[in-house]
Amino acid sequence: MANEILEEEFNIMDEQSGRIKVLDSNTFKKPIKDIKAGKPICLEIGQNVEDAIAMMQVKQFGCVLVVDDGKLVGVLTERDIISKAIGTGKELNEIPVEEIMTPKPQSFQPDDSLAFVMNAMTVGGYRHIPIVDEKNQPISVVSVKDIVSFIVEHFSEEILNLPPKPLRNVKTQDGG
Repeated sequence: MANEILEEEFNIMDEQSGRIKVLDSNTFKKPIKDIKAGKPICLEIGQNVEDAIAMMQVKQFGCVLVVDDGKLVGVLTERDIISKAIGTGKELNEIPVEEIMTPKPQSFQPDDSLAFVMNAMTVGGYRHIPIVDEKNQPISVVSVKDIVSFIVEHFSEEILNLPPKPLRNVKTQDGG
């Protein structure tokens, strides 16, 4: 009885806030365009890794999209820079982005479902996915952080307001 009253109170609160939060299978069927994603940082073929790093630092983003005449041809991530450029003995301003980028990256259209994009990210190990229009021109980049934020927005207040669990079996220096 008490649980039913509490559930009813939560429903009233959700209705009064004008937003009912539901995290169910329909949430994951929503189009990826419903996610607040970052604008893409685009570099043209021929620019160098040093330029890419500078843009990533300024925009505080983990990847840049490489375009040729406005069309997506590759993605360059922090991982690419660390694994393919650092330690090669070459200066970063001497390495063109196309030399170390991931060519022909998997990309999606704005109407593709969140579930479809999440599956591709999981299977491919991607942290960033380009979203392109019908002409293969970048529109946005969806990151893992964007997806987690979207999912958290669908948590009910009941879940968001749960207190943290206290630490258990914590030993102090004095052995207590």
